[in-house]
Amino acid sequence: MRLIRSIYLCCTIVISVDRWAPKLPEERELTSNLSNLSLRKVPTDGAPASTTVDLSYNLLSELQNSDFHSVSKLKILILCHNSLQQLDIKSFEFNKELRYLDVSHNRLNVVTSYPLASLKHVDLWFNRFDTMPISEETGHMSQLETLGLSGAKIQKSDFQKISHLHLNTVILGLRTLSHYEEGSLPILNTTKLHIVLPMNVNFWALLCDGLKTSKILEMTNIDGKSQFVSYETRHDLILENAKTSILLFNKVDLLWEDLLLVFQFVWHTSVEYFQIENVTFGGTVYLDHESFDYTSTVMRTVKLEHVHFRVFNIPQDRIYLLFTKMDIENLTISDAQMPHMLFPNSPTRFQYLNFANNILTDDLLLKPAQLPDLKTLILKGNKLETLSLASCFVSLTPVMHLDLRENLLQHQNDDNCSWPDTLLTMDLSSNKLAGSVFRCLPRSIQTLDLNNNKIQTIPKEIIHLTSLRELNIALNFLTDLPECSHFRKLSVLNVEINLILSPSLNFLQSCQEVRTLNVGKNPFQCTCDLRDFIQLGKHSEGMLLGWSDSYLCEYPLNLKGTQLKDVYLPELSCNTALLIATIVAIVLVLGMAVAFSCLCLDLPWYLRMLGQWIQIRLRVGEATQEQLRRNVQFHAFIAYSERDSLWVKSALIPSLEKEDGSVLICIYERNFDPGKSMTENIIDCIEKSYKSIFILSPDFVQSEWCHYEGIAHHDLFRDNSDHIIFILLEPVPFYCIPTRYQKLKDLMGRKALLEWPKSRHKCRLVLANLRAAIDVNLSDNRQACELQTFTGLNEQARGSASSLIRTDCL
Repeated sequence: MRLIRSIYLCCTIVISVDRWAPKLPEERELTSNLSNLSLRKVPTDGAPASTTVDLSYNLLSELQNSDFHSVSKLKILILCHNSLQQLDIKSFEFNKELRYLDVSHNRLNVVTSYPLASLKHVDLWFNRFDTMPISEETGHMSQLETLGLSGAKIQKSDFQKISHLHLNTVILGLRTLSHYEEGSLPILNTTKLHIVLPMNVNFWALLCDGLKTSKILEMTNIDGKSQFVSYETRHDLILENAKTSILLFNKVDLLWEDLLLVFQFVWHTSVEYFQIENVTFGGTVYLDHESFDYTSTVMRTVKLEHVHFRVFNIPQDRIYLLFTKMDIENLTISDAQMPHMLFPNSPTRFQYLNFANNILTDDLLLKPAQLPDLKTLILKGNKLETLSLASCFVSLTPVMHLDLRENLLQHQNDDNCSWPDTLLTMDLSSNKLAGSVFRCLPRSIQTLDLNNNKIQTIPKEIIHLTSLRELNIALNFLTDLPECSHFRKLSVLNVEINLILSPSLNFLQSCQEVRTLNVGKNPFQCTCDLRDFIQLGKHSEGMLLGWSDSYLCEYPLNLKGTQLKDVYLPELSCNTALLIATIVAIVLVLGMAVAFSCLCLDLPWYLRMLGQWIQIRLRVGEATQEQLRRNVQFHAFIAYSERDSLWVKSALIPSLEKEDGSVLICIYERNFDPGKSMTENIIDCIEKSYKSIFILSPDFVQSEWCHYEGIAHHDLFRDNSDHIIFILLEPVPFYCIPTRYQKLKDLMGRKALLEWPKSRHKCRLVLANLRAAIDVNLSDNRQACELQTFTGLNEQARGSASSLIRTDCL
């Protein structure tokens, strides 16, 4: 019991709508689903707010009077497929809102009635009642609409108790039928009567009385225990009192002779619509269309579906012509494995023909039938192969709707097609049609379905479909949207699930009438070619069906699965003209900026200085200990002329030397050894200095270089040495250099010259380059030098040295 209670408490609560009572739209009702839980008793601790309780497919054998007292709002109670043997309707006296009660498929043999005025639907069928469970209280249920009954005996006295009720549906679900009192069924006042027969029961008496009972009569489980002969003479009486206009047979198993007798019997009644589903018949055909009486009928529609044959001999012309000679308005024979169909030589008045899901072949189409009133023809699900034959078959008919889907249809370019001008709707989906099908279409067509074919392109030379409004070419092999030059009135187009990578918007220019477009589920290539289509989707205002869930990128791989609306393709990267214009504009602006910088700001000079500074820094960083291992005592030796000495002493040296003495500059006026010759002093200073700086000017070339020309063969003057730095203080034209100074010309031609600028800002850059060039740590290499003893020489000694230099140059 605890387990049952736990299951009950965990039951599914879902939202449902009561079909039998009007209510406000926002009203919500709770359903307690307790079906198929092997319950033996009704749980007592349920949800009192439930309006629907489903206890079907359990093991309930009895109900207690108090089982449903707590469920005061109960409207729907389902107790079918249990083991109940007795039912006391009074158990529901506190359920004032109960409207639906289903106690079918139980073992009930006794029902104690109680007038529940709220009940609209009561199912008691497929139980074990001996007679119909109808009492005087049942007749007081004034709102009853649907009543399901069962009983082994059917008597007039039972139905007379409810004859005054206007019922919508009465269902007789019979487990067995031992007695039927003739004339019982017509006592019922119902719109629809459904009789579910037990096996091996004669149905003719029930059929005859059923035709006189309700407008709609449905009979299920009809087999071949026929005794039709005893009713043969009563056609006039049946026709006079017949009410049924719609007759439905389901699960029929008869011999062909019996089935033909059923048709003949029904033919002369009030039935206008006769449908037989799930029919099996067999035997040898003795009776055929020649013996069938087609006169005196109101029949308009015959429908046979899901037909199965036993092994027997059927002359095709007899069985086919039996139906096509009925000369009714609507005929359906579907899912019958029918290989052929014959039509009479005379005109028929068929308006609707449905031969779907058979095995019909092109043989059907070889001989056009005389169908002057035909409006709808359905041949789907067969084995038709030639579209041009189908056009010829209906060419002389006024057919408006043609369904040829799920066949094997193809069309060759040289086949002639002849369609009627009345054809408006045609379904050619799920065939083997290619683009050539557009050369075999009716000009009057308005709705065309070519879904699931093999169409790759739509030819340019096709029939002008001036009336076409809806076109479905989904699930084909199109690579672009079709143009509408041949169907200008097209308003609905479906091209989903094709091979369209980048839809062309030329479609919109030629298809201006299109209001609904479906291009979803194509392998879109999200590149610039798709940009305009994406913009169309974002601003289409419902034109693109399925936007944006069905529009996903397939390529490139990094965007695969991304919705098109989320793909960003900038205008600049997709518009070639705009990109070129932008590049040209940028180039022009940059060119003007460069020209302005070169002309007004001397940008090349600054760039050259920057490059030299970078090269110097790299060279200094690459200086090895071996370079410093030589007896280097000075950071730089400066060679200059007497005329330039003022500039050197007042401008250059103060800018290079530091107050802390970390940078030492060697100049001849304070570091030359008077005891050595000029040449020896020069060589000695050059070797003891990390760099040698030559201040070039016309005066230096004419008066001072003579001391250096002779030693220019030294290793420090070789081409790949960066020991020498030339500063061009004043321009020195090559023609001003004496011809004997060939080494100077060579050095000036190969070495980079630092031109000393006139601008103060530029001077700072040159000095920065010089400081970077001599920026090296000489603290470990610096040794006491005899040259330092001469730093205290008086002006006279310096004057003597100057005179000595000038004398040697002479």
